[in-house]
Parts: sequence; C-alpha cells; structure tokens
Amino acid sequence: MKKDAKRRGGKSKREVKETGKILKSKVLYKGRLFGVRSDEVLEPDGSRNTREVITHPGSVVVLPVLDDGRIVMIRQYRHAARQYLWELVAGRIDGKESPKEGAARELREETGYRAKRFTVFLDVFPTPGFLEENMYILLAEGLREGKAEPEEDEKIISRPFSLGELKQMIQSGELKDAKSVAGILYYLTFLR
Repeated sequence: MKKDAKRRGGKSKREVKETGKILKSKVLYKGRLFGVRSDEVLEPDGSRNTREVITHPGSVVVLPVLDDGRIVMIRQYRHAARQYLWELVAGRIDGKESPKEGAARELREETGYRAKRFTVFLDVFPTPGFLEENMYILLAEGLREGKAEPEEDEKIISRPFSLGELKQMIQSGELKDAKSVAGILYYLTFLR
C-alpha cells in the first residue's frame, strides 16, 4: 500500500500530518450563538488555502430512555428548516460545562426530566466542511419527571415514542433531524 500511495504521488498514512497550521485568522462575525472566521491555512498535504469557518462552542444531544424503553422526543419550530421537527433534546454547551452537565441542563430545560446517569456514546462533527462544532450524543437513563424550564424563546412539546414508532418515522422520512436519526440508529444498532 505504501508503494501504491507513493506511486500516485500521495503519502503513506504514517507520513501524513494530522492537522494543518493556521497562518492567519480574521474574525468576520461574532454573534450570540456562533461566529464566522476566515483562516489562511497550511494544510497537512502542504497546500495553502483560505477557509471560512463557523465557530461554535460545541453541543450536546440527549437520548432520554424511559424505564419502559420509550424515548422522549421534543417538537419545536425550526426557522432554518421552515417547519416543526421532532428531534432529540439538544443544545449548545454553555461556558465551561462538561457534556454531561450540558446534557442535564438541556434535558431539564426542554422536558423537565432529570436523569440518574448520562453516558456519552457518540462524539461527532455534524458538518466538518465549515463548522467547528463538536457534538456529543449522550444516553440519559434513570429518568424522573419534573417541570420543564424552557428558555424564553423556546416553544417545545415533549412526548415519548416507542422504538417501533421511531423506526417507522426514520424509514418514512418523517424524522428529518440528522442528529436524532444518527443517535437513534446508533442506539438501536449498538447499545440496545
């Protein structure tokens, strides 16, 4: 394989650097939820490029499983999609929160549930071509009900779904939120 890579002008896996080097960086926009930055980079293959990047502190996605096996989902209006979507509980990590702390806060705010245990089971980049966001997907178990504490602009309803209902929603295309589809399919395939 190394010979083939060198013949094609490529490098073997051992010769490739893992990260590029930022030569110059300029903040183009800094908002409440995200920012936009332009980086001049020297990439691992030696090429020099300009990359626009959306900056983001990271986020958590919570897959809350009730004792009977149903999964709690939320429904809210998403302006960018121009529609109401069913999705897993999710939100931005605030300040110095750990993924588990952020997951506990988001679960409480959006559904009122509290969980005894949170376990990170996926750590993904939702759109690595231009978004810095690192997304942690956590399993929440040992749930107990409570009063939801949504943020002022959040109009959320929550409802538990059976695994059969969720499979059907994914198969039919009714469930369109990518992080939710990924989290549920991973749960069904590897954790259950």
